[in-house]
Amino acid sequence: MPTSIHHPVRLSDDELLRQCAVRHTRRRGPGGQHRNKTESAVVIRHEPTGLEGQAAERRSQADNHRNAVSRLRMTLAVKIRCPEDGAAAPSDLWQSRCHNEKIACSDTHEDFPLLIAEALDVIDQRQGNLTSSAEQLGCTPSQLLKFLGKEPTAILSLNELRRRSGLPPRTV
Repeated sequence: MPTSIHHPVRLSDDELLRQCAVRHTRRRGPGGQHRNKTESAVVIRHEPTGLEGQAAERRSQADNHRNAVSRLRMTLAVKIRCPEDGAAAPSDLWQSRCHNEKIACSDTHEDFPLLIAEALDVIDQRQGNLTSSAEQLGCTPSQLLKFLGKEPTAILSLNELRRRSGLPPRTV
């Protein structure tokens, strides 16, 4: 995926949505007549990267919109690498979430995609080396792997970075 000077996951919702096309559609499935009559499904496409986030599990378009933005943020965090951010890490946000070499952030918290992006940017800068990446970020390699393991696509991205550097894959 392309490299960005400023990682799009760092943008506010309003700034991010200005770069996106939002589409409302109908989806089949549970929800009865309401779901089949209204365009409650939301697909948000980030135009500069072509990446999407979508949601259709709720009857409310507003709820699906929030979920689609959240999924788009995670997709951007996992797929887009920003070398400048990796070289400058750890950020103030990372330092506020990392204590005693452990990373504290729920996978449902709004900071989670930012932290995933930062971790993967550092790992990319370090050619997939978890030990030196963890050292730069102030945590242990096992804690870094455990943190990335909260998001399955982040582990896939980690292993792709490692494969490109000739390193074996890691599992949680």
